[in-house]
Amino acid sequence: MAGHSQFKNIMHRKGAQDARRAKQFAKVIREITVATRSGLPDPAMNPRLRAAILAAREVNMPKDTVERAIRKASGAAGGEDYVEVRYEGYGPAGVAIIIEGLTDNRNRTAAEVRSSFSKHGGSLGETNSVSFGFDHIGVIMYPADAASEEDMMDVAIEAGADDVQMTDDGHEIVTSMQDLMSVRDALEARFGEPRSAKLDWRPQTTVSLDEEKARSVLKLIDVLEENDDVQAVYANFDLSDEVAQALSA
Repeated sequence: MAGHSQFKNIMHRKGAQDARRAKQFAKVIREITVATRSGLPDPAMNPRLRAAILAAREVNMPKDTVERAIRKASGAAGGEDYVEVRYEGYGPAGVAIIIEGLTDNRNRTAAEVRSSFSKHGGSLGETNSVSFGFDHIGVIMYPADAASEEDMMDVAIEAGADDVQMTDDGHEIVTSMQDLMSVRDALEARFGEPRSAKLDWRPQTTVSLDEEKARSVLKLIDVLEENDDVQAVYANFDLSDEVAQALSA
């Protein structure tokens, strides 16, 4: 968990921001497409679409771009037909990695992911080969000024949340997979729309990496995240403050 968070901070300080933003938009639009087609095009009646719209706002996607994606996905013209895929494997230093994606060609995506692992010191495994070491949970984020710690804790726990913590990014509310949407709705009724609400893979244990191994792992994760079919990458590494600072330099 710590490593994944630090990885995000490190990568966001690097260059090519415009290209990264374009890829973020493309991935969110793909999720909006799947979410729209999995239910109604009305976010009020489609929890997955509501979560996708939150993800779009998190990356500052313009409202008209979101609405256009929903209209396109709900139209009768057909278009891309995406399926959900998950891959699991080990990267350098034995780091466990989970990849979630949306693809219109399973064979292509599997071959590309396998190649990325092979070229960067890892190995792709079978389904469930590493996920047993992660907890699949719901995570809701609110900015720190949305409520006091006490108020957020009271409402979240009453709604069925498993844990509430104040982090550097604000209030983090952890739920079971099944309770994510109901807890989010209860919090939204009291505190307004959250910053994000989504499923997450949290490692039960982490692998500490030195600078050399961290660079190898981060390179593999970066290559995986650059793949258009990959929506999210999760890993169980941890970085010390010293290593994170060295990587950020």
